[in-house]
Amino acid sequence: MIRVNIKVINKLGLHARAATKLASLANRYSCSIHTGEKPPLVDAKSIMSLMLLAANQGTDLIFEFDGPEQEKAQTAVKDLFGDYFGEGE
Repeated sequence: MIRVNIKVINKLGLHARAATKLASLANRYSCSIHTGEKPPLVDAKSIMSLMLLAANQGTDLIFEFDGPEQEKAQTAVKDLFGDYFGEGE
């Protein structure tokens, strides 16, 4: 299992479009991905669960990746956050 912290840096936080992009990306990998500010963590493959986090800009999220493609998934999720979900800010 890989456990990392990722800060929400985009201006609008983990809003509907960002949550959709994250869940879509997470569903590409054959590993479990969970996230949240503190346990219990939610399933990052569920758009609704992600939206319920209401993670604003500056929120530190814990991510846990567990399974065959955990390294690839972790890199992809970090890249998505680092790219501001493709929104430019």
